Formats: sequence, C-alpha cells, structure tokens
Amino acid sequence: MARHPLTRLLEAARAHRRTVLWASFCSVTNKLLDLAPPALIGMAVDIVVKREESLLASWGVVDVVHQLVALTGITVIIWGLESVFEYAFGLAWRNLAQTVQHELRVEAYTHVQRLDSSWFQGRSTGGLLSVLNDDVNQLERFLDGGANELLQVATTVVVVSIGFTALSPGVAALSLMPIPVILWGSFRFQSRIAPRYARVREQAGLISGTLANNLGGIETIRSFGTEQAEVQRLRAESEAYRSANREAIRLSSAFSPLIRMAVVLGFIGTLLYGGWLALEGELAVGSYSVLVFLTQRLLWPLTRLGATFDLYQRAMASTARLLDLLQTPIAITDGPTALDPATARGEIRFEGVHFAYPEGAAVLHGFDLQIEPGRTVAVVGPTGAGKSTLIRLLLRLHDPGQGRVLLDGHELKQLRLADLRACVSLVSQSPFLFPGTVRENIAYGSPQASVEQLREAAAQAEALSFIEALPQGWETIVGERGQKLSGGQAQRVAIARALLKPAPVLVLDEATSAVDNETEAAIQRSLERLRSTHARTMLVIAHRLSTIRHADEIIVLDHGRIVQRGRHEELLQAPGLYARLWAVQTGEGQTGTVLDTQAPWPSSPNPT
Repeated sequence: MARHPLTRLLEAARAHRRTVLWASFCSVTNKLLDLAPPALIGMAVDIVVKREESLLASWGVVDVVHQLVALTGITVIIWGLESVFEYAFGLAWRNLAQTVQHELRVEAYTHVQRLDSSWFQGRSTGGLLSVLNDDVNQLERFLDGGANELLQVATTVVVVSIGFTALSPGVAALSLMPIPVILWGSFRFQSRIAPRYARVREQAGLISGTLANNLGGIETIRSFGTEQAEVQRLRAESEAYRSANREAIRLSSAFSPLIRMAVVLGFIGTLLYGGWLALEGELAVGSYSVLVFLTQRLLWPLTRLGATFDLYQRAMASTARLLDLLQTPIAITDGPTALDPATARGEIRFEGVHFAYPEGAAVLHGFDLQIEPGRTVAVVGPTGAGKSTLIRLLLRLHDPGQGRVLLDGHELKQLRLADLRACVSLVSQSPFLFPGTVRENIAYGSPQASVEQLREAAAQAEALSFIEALPQGWETIVGERGQKLSGGQAQRVAIARALLKPAPVLVLDEATSAVDNETEAAIQRSLERLRSTHARTMLVIAHRLSTIRHADEIIVLDHGRIVQRGRHEELLQAPGLYARLWAVQTGEGQTGTVLDTQAPWPSSPNPT
C-alpha cells in the first residue's frame, strides 16, 4: 500500500525537524494566547457583577479598581505575547516554506540530471517543468500558511473543549456534539477530493508540456500556418484543466457551508442551555460570557477548515508527484575508479557491444572498434545504423546490454561519471547555446580559462574574426538557444567551446550537417589542424564525406555492424557503400539515383 504523501514529506524534511517543532510551538502558543480574550471578558464581567467576590478578589486583589487595573495589565501582557508569537510563527513557517521549496527544487533537478536518457523518452519537458516549478510552489504555499492554520484549528478545538467541560459539562456536551461529525466529514472530504486534485496536477503538466513544445516550435507552426490549430489544441487542454478544477471546486466549496451549519448547532446549544443555566443561577454570568465567546472563537476557524484542507490536498497531490520523481531509481551510477583527464591518453575500445533502446529493436550487434590515442576515426552510415548510439555509450548516457566500452583500459562502468565526462568534449549536430554572452558560452565547462585561451580556442574554430566583428564583440548576447547568431556562427562557437575544454577525446556528431559550405570548410580546416597534431583522439560522426576524407580511419556502419573500414582512398577503390555514397555526393552517381544520404543503404555482404 502506498504511503501517504504527508508521511513521505515529513521524512524528506527530517533535517528541518527542529524548525518544524519551533514553528509548531509558536503556532500553538499564539493560539492559546489568542483564546485568552474570552476569559478576560468573563473576568471583567465577573468583576462588575461580583465585585469583591470575583475571581481576582480570591487571588488577593480585593479592591475593584485594583482588579480592573490588574486585568488591564494582564490584557496588555497577553496581547503583547500573542503579537510576539504571531511574528515568530510567521517568520518560522515562511522561512521553512522557502527553504524546503528551494531544497526540493534543487534536489529534484539534480536527480533529473542523473537519470538515464531512456527515462526521458515519452516524457514531456513541460510536464517536468510543472513538477519542478508549479508542484514545488504548491507545497510552498501550504507550508507558508496552511500548516499553521491546521495546528491552530486543532489547538482551538482542544482548548475550547477543555474550557467548556471545566465551566459546564452539560453545556459542553451540547456545544461540542457537532465536533465528531465535523471531523468525520473532514476526513471524508479529504478522501474524496484527493483524487480530484491529482487529476488537476496531471492536467497542469499536460498544459505545461503543450506550451513548452509550441513555444519551442513557433517558427514551424507559423511556416505551416497552423496557428489556429495549435490554439484549438491548447484550448482543449485548458478546458480539460478547467473541468478538472471545476470538479474539485464543486466539492471544496460545499465544505465550509456544511461545517458552518454543524458549528451553529453547537452555538445554539450554548446560547439556549447556557443562558437558561445562568438565569437559574446554576452558571455564573462571567462563565456564560466566556462560553458564548469561546463558541464564536470555535466557529470561525472551523469554517476556514475547508479552505485549509483545500490547500492541503493541493499540496499533497503536488508532493506525491515531486517525491515520486525523487524516488525514480538512477540506472547510471558512479564507478569506484578515478581517472584524471589531465593524464588520460584517450584510447577508446568497444568490445562485443550489443545494444537496444527500451522497447526498440537492437541497434548494435557485437560491435568492435579500437581507437588509438591521438588518432581520428570517422563513422558514417545511414540513419538508424547506430552512429549516434556510439557517442551515447561513450558518454555513458546508456550502458550496453552486452559487451564493454573502455577508456584507457578502464571499463566505463568502473569510472566515476564526472571523470569520464571530463575526458570527452562533444560538438553535437544542433549546438545548444545558453542565454548569455559569446564569452560565457565558449567558457562554459571551462570557467577558469584565460582570455588568451579563449581567443586561441576561437581562432582554432575559425570563430575569432566574426566574434570580434559582432556589435559588442565577446560580450554580445546570443539569445535563447543562440537565436541571435547564424547557424554557422553558433556551430563555430560550439566547436570553440569543445576545443577549450581540456579533454583528451573530442567527439563531433554531425557537426557539419546543417551548415553552409563556408562554415563546413572552416570546420574541416580546424579538424585537419587537430588531426595533424594528434593532440586529441577524435571520433567524428558525419554524412558529408568531404569533412572526414582525411581521417586516419573511416568506419562504415549499416544495421549496427561494420560493413567497411579503411582510409578514404582505400574505400574509394573498393566497390561498396562508401564509394557509392561518394559518387552520389560528388555528383558522379548514375542518372536516376536517389540522392538521399539519410536513407538506409543496401548492405554489403562482407566487411572490408
């Protein structure tokens, strides 16, 4: 049976137990002091009616004027302490809310970063944003006020019950009779509204997902003229969210009126039966006044109980989603072996690697490859051949189903993840630039780099000239995802960033597939300079064969197997896939050939 979200939340907030206890103490003490005024009013009535025979007179203050002065002093002290503890619980609960919100958001994001890539398949970015932001905020709103409200309502019920029983057990029996009904109704209310708010949070995640996807693809939407279709899609999602909220609102709105009617029955009992006892002389007038005012003090907190439970259930629905995320098991974990990137050589080996994505067909079948330190190896092949999978395995975003991947003789599973990824520098097909300056983006991953190192990396990537020609030079803001730069400029910035990182292995995943000829030539010159110096081991994934014709070795993949391998000149001389693709790309193919380098190629019977 699944544990209640509140139990899981208390376990998660165990480090803040002292703060929770202090905040709870302040809330309870404030409510005790807040319930004192009815007693003070009863004492004032007692002084006026009984004079020298009042309660204060029995404490030694006989003179009536002195009794009033003493009562005034007690009132000032009580109200002053009430204000102090109100400030204290507000400070404690609100700071706790902010701290827990901060810690859970950071912890959840940190956890998400450690989840393996297959976990993200089938999950929307917007849904994750809803959990990391909106659900955390729901919890913060409850801790900010709802926790204090529940404690004060509970304190009110206990204190009023004790006070009623002490002053008049008969009146107490009538006035407190609705309390069990109220408590039963509250728990019943929780059980019925909890699934409704779970649905509300689910719908909120779907809306976030739709908005995130549409904002990211706004240019595609415009180019296809589907703005109205997307508006209709969002309207449907928003209507589903409104409908889910409507069901929850219908139930939660009925709670407070029902509670009010139950409490008023207790108030009527106090008013009538207590008044009759006072008229008969069986109940002191002061005590009757206290009972009437205490009933009123009980009424208002209980009528707010519906709103408080509403906030509580929203928070618990969000807490369940957030803690479920935090408890998602991490499949890719650190190994025990350290590897210093400064001394790593960059030798890469794939030994008998078999791999398939979850719920997908096998991608690699007994793949074997060894890349010596300082050598440049290119991998080409059709879409789905397994090229990008090699990079994912090298970065250990996935683990192979069978076989091993090794770096400098160490199986990747045995290496610390931070050390492994510090040894690999990646340039992807679609470079991701962060909002900020050109300088910040190139220095990303190497924040301690000097100005000279930044300029050298930019020069190696043939990006220095265009950077210095920008309006603000190195301090030019690139915009979200680098939208203020051209595609070629963004790619060169990404290459400079990869070159600046002091990693012994450089990986380029289709780095020239989406750039113009000038940028491709610039990238090709950069790679050739690196290859000629043998400063780094390079693994290059490419469709444009002109980019990798000078590689030390070219691997041709098809359906997860190596079907050809060798240098550019050797592969051109041998009949097979590589020669046919080269002919297609250089315009030497036969008339009628489909010039689609992305389409699957026919398999060669024997690897060369």
